[in-house]
Amino acid sequence: MNKIKISAVSYTNTKPFIYGIEHSALLDQIDLSLDIPTDCAAKLIDGQVDIGLIPVAAIPLVPNANIVANYCIGSIGAVNSVFIFSKIPVSEIKSVKLDSHSRTSNNLAKVLLKFHFKQEVSFTTDPDMETDAIVLIGDRTFGKKDSFAYAYDMGEEWMKFTGLPFVYAAWVANKTIPQSFINDFNEALSFGLSKRKTLLEELPKQSNFDLDDYLMHKLDFELTDKKREALTLFLSYITKL
Repeated sequence: MNKIKISAVSYTNTKPFIYGIEHSALLDQIDLSLDIPTDCAAKLIDGQVDIGLIPVAAIPLVPNANIVANYCIGSIGAVNSVFIFSKIPVSEIKSVKLDSHSRTSNNLAKVLLKFHFKQEVSFTTDPDMETDAIVLIGDRTFGKKDSFAYAYDMGEEWMKFTGLPFVYAAWVANKTIPQSFINDFNEALSFGLSKRKTLLEELPKQSNFDLDDYLMHKLDFELTDKKREALTLFLSYITKL
């Protein structure tokens, strides 16, 4: 049998999943690569991999996209790693620098600014351009909240806006994956989540960020019906931008 190629995110939020996969019998059946979110999506869209843990905003761009796991990167309210950082209150923001690592967070920022905060904002990806605010995600946000006058947690703001949790990334395939593999895959992901306390002991300590709270409480990994509802709603908002 040909090995199933999988691309996963290299951030801390994915480490429980990676731990589960690397401690399962699946290792003999897969080729695993660790990438930033945009590269996960690009590889899946281009057919370089069969399954990717991709930013959900990229799902409409994946041929034959189908979600293949019962788990995701999500939150019920604040997530503490997906932010709009700003020098000024959101009511005054006119320009935002987007994050090159994630399509979902950039689109979430656009949706929240337009429909939740009711702000008309210009966006740039130019790293040298001076802006009122920036979108920043993942491990690069750890300990950064105090460096900015205002920090808007987008998981929290989405919950205020919709009353729903949020899905940042999901395990998506671009072809039909055998059900037996999906079953084993879900089992491996579940095992990894059950070992988060063990994993926390192995991770480098962060003096300015509570990793325990982040992995055990802020992130919510179950792909529930409410999260699926939120995903559908989010993708519908993107079409209105």
